[in-house]
Amino acid sequence: MIKKLTRHGNSLALIIDKPILELIQADEDTPFEIISDGRSLVLTPVRSPEEEKKFEDALEMVHKRFGRAMKKLAE
Repeated sequence: MIKKLTRHGNSLALIIDKPILELIQADEDTPFEIISDGRSLVLTPVRSPEEEKKFEDALEMVHKRFGRAMKKLAE
């Protein structure tokens, strides 16, 4: 998807379409961390400690359950 910046007062803004916001579970109140390497930007929604813990727990469960299979697939 290619987007153009939009003038917003003295700044420029990037409009993020609703389907993308739904995909990353973000809304107008979601804070974002912005990282740049000088050529590109990475926007990451900042999650609450509870959401991070839930994600970490789910990741650990997947790793325990499917870790060996994923390792074999990576070989």
